[in-house]
Amino acid sequence: MRHLIALCGALALTTPAFAVSKVPGDPHGDDPVGIVADPCPGHPKPTDEAGWKMWNLHMLTRDFGQLCRYAADNKALAGQKVRAVFMGDSITDNWINADPSMFTDGLVDRGISGQTTAQMLVRFRSDVIALKPQVVHIMAMTNDIAGNTGAATMNTVLGNIQTMAELADAHGIKVVLASVPPAGAFPWSPGLQPAPQIAAINRWLSDYAQSRGFTYVDYHSAMAQADGAMKPGLSSDGVHPTAEGYAIMRPLARQAIDKALRAIQ
Repeated sequence: MRHLIALCGALALTTPAFAVSKVPGDPHGDDPVGIVADPCPGHPKPTDEAGWKMWNLHMLTRDFGQLCRYAADNKALAGQKVRAVFMGDSITDNWINADPSMFTDGLVDRGISGQTTAQMLVRFRSDVIALKPQVVHIMAMTNDIAGNTGAATMNTVLGNIQTMAELADAHGIKVVLASVPPAGAFPWSPGLQPAPQIAAINRWLSDYAQSRGFTYVDYHSAMAQADGAMKPGLSSDGVHPTAEGYAIMRPLARQAIDKALRAIQ
């Protein structure tokens, strides 16, 4: 142990904080972390919902945060002005398919189906901060409540939201926190009754946004029945919005983004 401590001390004195040794003949080119194997080896992307479910299951072990999903898309945005990035799960992921014209004029969709806040936090730097947007729209926690990546305390989940929001704020990115959309049940996690938990989370999100000067956008109130379930016709399965559901969300999102952008001017 004494030898290890001495070695670490010597390295601390002689090695700059961010220096990483390159491997001779490293195929990663300009990638400074050349000693790490490429996590995105070029597997073909699936084209249907069943394929994406298998892809997500595979990447859960190989690429927990699924940084590979948008790696090429992020590179393609280099140098372009990004007004807002939408960070989220399948509700965000599906949005661009249901309403493609929503994501124009610098609005960028970075949703990934099935993700929890822990996974979003892993990719937040590459999928949000690196794009240098003016605003980030964060909509999450449906899958945390469903337990998609295992059990987690509410403090941990809400802490993940706080960390993403505070990272954005530290980088000069205005924050829009979205309510968790309504749901009376989760088809993929039967037996749960998420409505009361969603209501409690949304109260916390609203209070937290107000305390930090962030923008809160309330999709839940516009889409929920009295019992907290999604109104009929607004969802395909009680969770994921239909085109009619997104038609309600779109103007609310636009208003929230515009409000956040006005704070910059």
